[in-house]
Amino acid sequence: MNPFPDHPKNNRDPFHPKMLELSTFYSVAISNEGEVLAVDTADLSIVDEDELVALAQDIIADKKSEGIQENLIYRVADKSDYVLVAFLDNTVMLENADTLFTYTLIFGSAALVLMFFLARYLANRIVSPLEVSYQKQKQFVSDAGHELKTPVAVVSANIEMLEREIGENQWLSNIQYENERMSALIIQLLDLARAENVTPTMEHVDFSRLVCGEALPFETVAFENGLIFTSEIEENIWIQGNSVQLKQITSILIDNALNHSQSGKEVTLCLRKEKNHACLSVINDGEIPEEQRKHLFERFYRTDSARSDEGQNYGLGLAIAKAIAEAHKGTIDVHCSKGKVEFIVKLPIQN
Repeated sequence: MNPFPDHPKNNRDPFHPKMLELSTFYSVAISNEGEVLAVDTADLSIVDEDELVALAQDIIADKKSEGIQENLIYRVADKSDYVLVAFLDNTVMLENADTLFTYTLIFGSAALVLMFFLARYLANRIVSPLEVSYQKQKQFVSDAGHELKTPVAVVSANIEMLEREIGENQWLSNIQYENERMSALIIQLLDLARAENVTPTMEHVDFSRLVCGEALPFETVAFENGLIFTSEIEENIWIQGNSVQLKQITSILIDNALNHSQSGKEVTLCLRKEKNHACLSVINDGEIPEEQRKHLFERFYRTDSARSDEGQNYGLGLAIAKAIAEAHKGTIDVHCSKGKVEFIVKLPIQN
């Protein structure tokens, strides 16, 4: 019994690529007693009949109805008297898929590279004006600071001369007070300009000793303001840095904490090693809203509570601290939790 109708042999051109003929059907018919009734390989010598029969027998033995075996997709049909296993050669499809994947990878990579350079070009065009504006702003801060030094000094000298002539006077005292505030602002502007624009001279610095020495004068200030000032300084922490700027960033953080603490509260200064960094932190009681934290290190930014402070708070201290930290290849950040505000500076440790 032959379940397949006879069909003429394919008169194939010997020069025709065989791969074009592989996307076709094969079949094997096996009786219920296990006898092979017929095998159709589409007259392609590339398919071995014995292997096809063995594969069909394994599929029937495993009681599978459909699936994929190597490059063949198969399906099993029960014809009562026999079982028919039909195969579809998937070789061409798989190779086409591999070719598609290869071309997609090649052209996709080329497109990504092209998009990268295009995006970089457009980003430079967009960012360039902002960079120029930022550089002009920094230059203005530096120039303004230098230009204002002379008139402030002249005003101060004239005030002294007038006091000698007419004695102490309320109006002269007001002028002197505002002139001193202006002088302090100019000093901070120049400090900011130096921190941002001038590469500091680096040296091997005992950071532990520097922080300890810088903290001592603030103990008196804290005591006078009714604050508890404690320090926890780990010894022998050495970094590569500029001692003047490191003293400045330490004093800025301590002074900021003292100015924003209420009488009876505690301010803690801590210096410790954390992996390859020296971690300098100053902690005080308080809370800074989330929306204000991201602006703290901007120039002239002050929180609402700081705006009413008396003294010489111009919102430049933390901007100077950030510039110094970045000049030393470090970072500065602020954390708030459980009613505590902590400013943390991390600087690379000198090995």
